[in-house]
This record gives sequence, C-alpha cells and structure tokens, in this order.
Amino acid sequence: MDRAVEEWKRAELLHPDPEVEHALEKAERDKSEEESYREGETAHFALKYNGSATPDLAQGILHVLEDDFHDLESQLDYTPPEQIGVILYTEQSFADITRAPSWAGAINDGRIRIPVQGLTSVTPELAHVLKHELTHSFIGQKSHGRAPTWLQEGVAQYMEGRRSSASAGTLLDEANQGSVPTLQMLEGSWMALPADSAAMAYAWSLAAVESIIQSGGIGDISRLLDRIAAAPSTEEALRDTLHSNYADLQQQTIAYLRHEDVR
Repeated sequence: MDRAVEEWKRAELLHPDPEVEHALEKAERDKSEEESYREGETAHFALKYNGSATPDLAQGILHVLEDDFHDLESQLDYTPPEQIGVILYTEQSFADITRAPSWAGAINDGRIRIPVQGLTSVTPELAHVLKHELTHSFIGQKSHGRAPTWLQEGVAQYMEGRRSSASAGTLLDEANQGSVPTLQMLEGSWMALPADSAAMAYAWSLAAVESIIQSGGIGDISRLLDRIAAAPSTEEALRDTLHSNYADLQQQTIAYLRHEDVR
C-alpha cells in the first residue's frame, strides 16, 4: 500500500487527472485504515483484519477461501497467478472505506472487502459471501477485467449456490410486463442503483447465467470469459462462443424460467 500511494502521488505530479486523484485518495484511505491491522496469509491469499476480528475467525476464513479457490480453479479452468488480497472490517470501517451502497454486503475491487463485526467463526452466510466475492476475483482476472457486471454477478451468485427456481414466476411476470432490464443495460457498474433495481439486476443476471449453464454446461462460461478478454464487445464474444446475441440470450433466459416456474 505504501508503494501504491507513492506511485499515485508521482502520477498526480506528472499529470494531474481526476481519476488519478480519486485513486490516490482511495489508496491513502486504505493505507491509513490498514496501518494497525493484523495480517495472515496462505499460498493464494494475503489477509488483513481489524483488531476486533479474532485470529480464529481470520484463520477460518483463509481455510474456507483455500477450499473455494480449488473448486473455482477446476470449474472455471483458471488459476489466478498472484495472491488475492482480503480485508476484514468492522461495519463502520467498511462503510467509510468502500463507500458502498447500503445494499452491498461486501465489495471486490481487486481485493475482497468484507464486514465481519460480531462474528467469531465462519457462518453459512459468510461462507456464501466468501465464495461469491472470490468468484469475482477469478472472473476479473480471467477476463482481464472486461467481464460485464451481469456476467460477474450472475456467475458469482451461481457459484455461491443461489438458484432462480424460487423467483422464476416473479421474473416471468416482470418479463411479460416488459419490466426486466436488458443485459446491455446491466453491463456497467451497479453501484448507483437503488435497492429494488439492484435486486432485479441480480435476479435477472443469475437467471441468464443459469440458462447458459443449462444449455451448454459450465464450460460455456469459461470459454465466454476467455473470449471476452480479447473480443471487441461482450455481444461479439457471445456470438463467437455461444452463437447467439443479447436478444437470443434474453429469450433463452425467459424459456429457462418457464421451465423452472413451479407455480
């Protein structure tokens, strides 16, 4: 973190720029917050945690993440080449540092950032969050940071164990009313979305990813991520790997939900 702050300061002196200024401010917040944090590491993770988190919790999280790492490595046919950073916060520190919307339970901006206040061991809910956020690290690196948000969030939810069966009827009703977003609309950041719109974005993205996996298996997701890393657009990557476009995928998702609807 010291080196990051130093490099951003040098960049700001050489060429003042709003993005550089924002990055420097963010790095300085991280550096100030993490100076008193404890540390732990494994082969694949570098962990920092607030003093309010117990060493047992930190070790438990590292153990779960290592197991998740090997599972995702197999499913996505990819191995991240460097250690992945993980930061454990109090609730207030998480809000202050990440400035995430209230509906966000964790953040992955290159490092996994999770509030764990009050926890002494890895609960089932925390285990789901860890798998979800680690999936983002795999997808981000495999796609060279170019995977659209709908694919990121859809795959992350799928890997943590969520499925659309319970919400299929509601999603179909919304689709019939023309109220579901197009996947093009869900390519960029969701951080400015209100809570209800974010909930719909998550649900529709999961259904789209499930429809891809149901049609061609998890291998299609892996191949799509590889192609996104090099293709001019996500839609072109869809054409190259799945022989479909966004409109086709939207209709495929609706057909999948009809099959899953148990009403």
